[in-house]
Amino acid sequence: MNMVKKVSVLFVCLGNICRSPTAHGIFRHLVKNAGLEEVIEIDSAGTAAFHVGKSPDTRSTLLAKERGIEMSDLRARQVDLGDFYQYDYVLAMDEANLFNLKEMALPEHYDQIKLFLEFSRDYDEKEVPDPYYGGAQGFDRVFDLVDSASRGLLEHIKQKDL
Repeated sequence: MNMVKKVSVLFVCLGNICRSPTAHGIFRHLVKNAGLEEVIEIDSAGTAAFHVGKSPDTRSTLLAKERGIEMSDLRARQVDLGDFYQYDYVLAMDEANLFNLKEMALPEHYDQIKLFLEFSRDYDEKEVPDPYYGGAQGFDRVFDLVDSASRGLLEHIKQKDL
């Protein structure tokens, strides 16, 4: 019997309507193109409950669609304690959400909680900026940062976990 190891990834921002669903959509697209949908589980969530059940921000969805990524099916949810047991990678978009995740988690889960941009090979930034209150250029920047980190994450998972 062929046992395939599954790897699970959770992307986390504050409200789960801009940054983390963008990461979810881009990473899902890359995983599908790599033929790894059966072995990599993907989700996204927010540390706050502001937008639970809502679709991603229209600006994020439209930009993603322009770049060939579908994410209109995603719905916001809030992180819960069970996520730390379910996901191998819990990836925060910024330091504030990293702090919030570590406050929620038990110490044995700290190793799986990281800043998402640690996986980017193209940018020196450590945080994905929240584009919610800014203009369209903020969403472009988020997309580029997230795309780079998603590609790096997929390579990391292929080398380390699969």
